[in-house]
Amino acid sequence: MRTENELQGVTLLGNQHVQYSDNYNPSVLETFPNKHPENEYLVTFNCPEFTTLCPKTGQPDFGHIYISYIPRERMVESKSLKLYLFSFRNHGDFHEDCVNIIMKDLVALMDPKYLEVTGYFMPRGGISIYPFANYADAEHQELKEQRLREQFTLNIKH
Repeated sequence: MRTENELQGVTLLGNQHVQYSDNYNPSVLETFPNKHPENEYLVTFNCPEFTTLCPKTGQPDFGHIYISYIPRERMVESKSLKLYLFSFRNHGDFHEDCVNIIMKDLVALMDPKYLEVTGYFMPRGGISIYPFANYADAEHQELKEQRLREQFTLNIKH
């Protein structure tokens, strides 16, 4: 069981009066301590209802976001991540920008060993866009390069 000390800073989970920000808001992100920093393990979030706006037309864009990371000392709390992703609802940016913003915000928040964000966006004008961005510390550079190479093959089959 987590102690109160370990849960300091986790304010959104269980809170019935949470405000949903529909404008980009990275300040809602919260973390908690990783109880197993000595282990190399993977955490994956599947976010099938990501919505943002086209920066030119203001039309809604719908995507499926996958976030995977190898934690170090801190981990992102899932409800805060949900609220953060929801905050893109009225954010006007290209798909590639959103994926890179998410990656950079989570790296700054947690300082993970490795992190990747993949977006699978619904077609607009007959074209789907699948941006991928990843980050790795010095010890995980080979994984970063391998995963980037794999995306060339995976995205063609999707």
